[in-house]
Parts: sequence; C-alpha cells; structure tokens
Amino acid sequence: MSIKVDVKLDCKGLACPMPIVKTKKAMNDVESGQILEVQATDKGSIADLKAWSESVGHQYIGTKEHDGVLLHYIRKSGDDHEAEKKFEQTITNEEVIDRASNGGIILDVREEAEYAFGHIEGSRSIPMGELENRLDELDKDQEIYVICRTGTRSDLAAQKLAEKGFTKVVNVLPGMSSWNDDLTKKI
Repeated sequence: MSIKVDVKLDCKGLACPMPIVKTKKAMNDVESGQILEVQATDKGSIADLKAWSESVGHQYIGTKEHDGVLLHYIRKSGDDHEAEKKFEQTITNEEVIDRASNGGIILDVREEAEYAFGHIEGSRSIPMGELENRLDELDKDQEIYVICRTGTRSDLAAQKLAEKGFTKVVNVLPGMSSWNDDLTKKI
C-alpha cells in the first residue's frame, strides 16, 4: 500500500535531536491537513517523532521501514493547535547525582546502544519507545530524574510520565552530550 505524501524530509544519517529539529522546521512549510514523510535511519526517531507529534497536536500516522530507512508519516494539524509544551521541572547535570542520592532514580530514556556505550552509574534504562509499556517498573512515589542525550527525549518522557500520574518527575538538562563525570559501560 502506498501512502500519499505531500512533503518529504530527508533525515537519513542524523542522530537525535536533529530529526526532530528538522521536522519542526519542515512543518512550517506544510499546509494544514497535509502529510509529511520523514526519512530517518536513527532508531530513536520512532519514539521521538511520535512523542513530539503528540506533544504539539499533530497526528502521528505511523512508521514503516524500507531498505533500512524508517519512513515516518505525520499529518499536520490545523493552525489552532497548541504550542509545543516544555516540561517545567528541570535540573542541571551537575545537580542530578546529589538529588538522586537522596532516594530518587535516574531514568535514562536513550536507546539501548547509547546506554551501553556510556551511562551514569546506577541509572535505569528504559528507552523512550518502551516507556509506556514499562510504567509499572517505576514507583510513582519516588523522584524520577529523566535524562537523554540532549534533553529533547527526556522532556517528552517527563511529559508522558506526568500525564500518567507521576508527580515527582524532573528533566535533566542539558543531558548526556554534556556529561563530564564518570560513565559506566555495559558492552
């Protein structure tokens, strides 16, 4: 089955957050009701683009894979959709270790491979794309410090947790791309 696409966007070879950044920009040139096809090779783009679309009110139609390229389909909502939300509760990379040592957990929502090649000692890995199905693994009464590579996925994950009734959620900024302390590897 072929999907009628109005605009195509090539994000092949780009890693998070670039597929989202380019998609946001491309959406400015897409008319209301039109469908944007985002071509990406970053596996994390599946969860990222779905969560971003939902957070701004666009319809995430789905993803299919063709010859190693992920084809994401997003229908632009009307111009009256709400502005992109940002999660308000944030802390810095420097604060997270001290805060987590008081009983909180650091939740790393990057993909498994990203986590394996370097993560914060004691952090918990639940990739963004698995978060909704693994909420029962988290304690709603515990502080949860959500981290990713740049703060984009963790922002979306923090919003998702808050929507699901988690009240002690904090987004860690700027994320692992600026982490200067020790890392643990599990390769």
